[in-house]
Amino acid sequence: MDPIKLPAKYPDLADPQARPRYTGIPTFFRVPYSEDLTEADIGLIGVPFDGGVTNRSGARHGPRAVRDQSSLLRRFNAVTGIKPFADCRVHDLGDAWIEQPYELTTAHAEIQAFLATVHAAGVIPLSVGGDHSISLPILRAIAVNRPVGMVHIDAHCDTGGDYLGSRFHHGAPFSRAVEEGLLDPHRVIQIGIRGTTNDPDMWGFSQRSGMRVLGMDEFHDTGWRYAVQEARRVIGSGPAYLTFDIDSLDPSHAPGTGTPEAGGITALEALRLLRGLRGLDFIGGDLVEVAPSFDVGTLTSFNAASILFEQLCLLAEARVLRSASTGAGRAP
Repeated sequence: MDPIKLPAKYPDLADPQARPRYTGIPTFFRVPYSEDLTEADIGLIGVPFDGGVTNRSGARHGPRAVRDQSSLLRRFNAVTGIKPFADCRVHDLGDAWIEQPYELTTAHAEIQAFLATVHAAGVIPLSVGGDHSISLPILRAIAVNRPVGMVHIDAHCDTGGDYLGSRFHHGAPFSRAVEEGLLDPHRVIQIGIRGTTNDPDMWGFSQRSGMRVLGMDEFHDTGWRYAVQEARRVIGSGPAYLTFDIDSLDPSHAPGTGTPEAGGITALEALRLLRGLRGLDFIGGDLVEVAPSFDVGTLTSFNAASILFEQLCLLAEARVLRSASTGAGRAP
């Protein structure tokens, strides 16, 4: 079907991503919306679920806010030179919407089923939450055959235990993932950890299991370059997942989140940290905990969209590298 309007003077505007950024339906980065998995190499997925939060809710509205702000991003990464939309077929697959959002474990099962379908089609998922509990069902879907490594950028380790009757809240996805054999803890690095706790052993699971915890004081003292070196050392050459909690940013850069912690990473440090991870074998990722109701001037959702673009660049480049080395760019 022919479009209603075609460009008469500027042929480049035939590409919707080249049109004025205030136009068009707000998909992630203005990429095509399609639920046809045969058309995508990388699928951008909204996961509007915050049934695992322990305090301030609202991250269920994160995917819509990040979609809107992602319209401000352009097609090429001017720093790294990566062209994700030229190198891969990137589509917005819509939302892994939840039919039973009031049942936590049932909701997780729905997310897992959605991501399992995506993974079975060979599509690399990049998801936007939603609270951090969504990472567990995503890992259940894409790490079902072997444990993977993980770069985890966050203010919290999220390796807690039971809280008010549940072991599956947003403060515990990665302890559960280790117990279920989805993560190799010796190939996990957690960057930016900080804040107060009610339990002096709150993040003891991380240390005891062998995860590398690079706290915010160490990050501040040694810098983002050192964090990159540590991440590359810990992850090595095997497959890895990339998860970014927006509360890793300082609240001055990301006030719109449910569990803010003072003294965090700046937006620039986050971008440089991510760019330093080029070449790692990322097979999927997520960005979580954007809660627009607490935001100021869309600052959080804009920074989240900017970080999501860097994650997309890493996934696209990893797919290209896999394709070059094995002849198949699909996630293993």
